[in-house]
Amino acid sequence: MPTTFDDVCAAAVRLRDRVHHTPVLTSPLLDEWLGFHAFLKAEHLQRSGSFKLRGATNAVMTIGDDLATRGVAAHSSGNHAAALALAARDRGIVAHVVMPADAPAAKRAAVDGYGARVVECEPTIAARENALRRVLEETGAVEVHPYDDDRVIAGAGTAALELLEAVPGLDVVIVPVGGGGLLAGTSIAAHGFDPAVRVIAGEPAGADDAARLLAVGRLIPSTAPDTIADGLLTSLSPRTFDVIRKHVERIVPVGDAETISAMRVLWERMKQVIEPSSAVAVAGARLAGLDGLRVGIVLSGGNCDPRQVPWALDHPRRAAPDLS
Repeated sequence: MPTTFDDVCAAAVRLRDRVHHTPVLTSPLLDEWLGFHAFLKAEHLQRSGSFKLRGATNAVMTIGDDLATRGVAAHSSGNHAAALALAARDRGIVAHVVMPADAPAAKRAAVDGYGARVVECEPTIAARENALRRVLEETGAVEVHPYDDDRVIAGAGTAALELLEAVPGLDVVIVPVGGGGLLAGTSIAAHGFDPAVRVIAGEPAGADDAARLLAVGRLIPSTAPDTIADGLLTSLSPRTFDVIRKHVERIVPVGDAETISAMRVLWERMKQVIEPSSAVAVAGARLAGLDGLRVGIVLSGGNCDPRQVPWALDHPRRAAPDLS
């Protein structure tokens, strides 16, 4: 059965004492820069540093005791890896996490710190999938996919549900999109809560499979993604595509320079350490023509290595910030 609004509500109850009820942040200075009233759901302040803990915990807590003793497993470049490791630790079971060799050092350190078994592989989707397949065969662990899982989608949707409950009268909710778990969960939560709420996503222009699929009505995997937003490199699955095509109004493409500008504004003007994937949603909202509206933005994560900020003089993707 596809994920429903009731599933999101059930996940919210299940997660009540297991994840942070993150704050909603506002800033007149940010409103001026964006051109609308922004309400930021601060999932970068979530345990493990991202919204991913919601989906991972919902999945882990719904696995039967007999299967849970075998542990859980997934492949992930970072945020889902850390979230699954923490969710497994909270339940007292083992997590096996396949990570590419080029995963950000800060994210790898977090996964290690939560006690997961890390299996390193080459930085390709095929290598990740093959390594995970071997782990599953060797351990009998239960796979918890980063986004192609109804339990994960329902858990992700609880962030938007909290936002909508905290801020009455939102016109739009916008999130970043990679594999589509957060966007699918958000759209189900938003339209279950209030069908009039518009749902939009920001997507890296260099990894724009979601925008292209909405245009042509079929899946078009991203084969060579090129974006500073390392958390948004994955393509939609049939499961997330099916939800998104029904509920999402549009996808806004965002270039790296625009992402960096938005990230820098949040760091410098609001003192909020967000990662590039979060900034994609902020930049997408600024580009979407939402002047004067009440807009909720989910800041998806804050797992960024401060030594690698993209406005550093020697960063390969450095761009002049647009702080006007």
